[in-house]
Amino acid sequence: QVQLVESGGGLVQPGGSLRLSCAASGIAMNLYVMGWYRQAPGKQRELVAYITNGGSTNYVDSVKGRFTISRDNDQKMVYLQMNSLEPTDPAIYYCNARSPQRDILNFWGQGTQVTVSS
Repeated sequence: QVQLVESGGGLVQPGGSLRLSCAASGIAMNLYVMGWYRQAPGKQRELVAYITNGGSTNYVDSVKGRFTISRDNDQKMVYLQMNSLEPTDPAIYYCNARSPQRDILNFWGQGTQVTVSS
């Protein structure tokens, strides 16, 4: 019954912007750390950004200053604003919900494709 549904991916030129959205249902989202991961072809999955239930954020070094993660607990939405996209950013981006209290409570969306090309 838990669902995380990503949207907003697409194709943009280098330097462009995209806003990814993650709609959560079936969970009390205010109890979860929400994150965005990505996996590029031939690469390991990596954590891009996360935001705690208290609003603290962290980013992988490669996206600092360009990406912004935010959340709206009332609407059960998580966002990733991506600006100044670079050729190294293309990947499938996944939404994640993780309970800081129970490791087994760890949920994933199906991903949304981000492509950066001229």
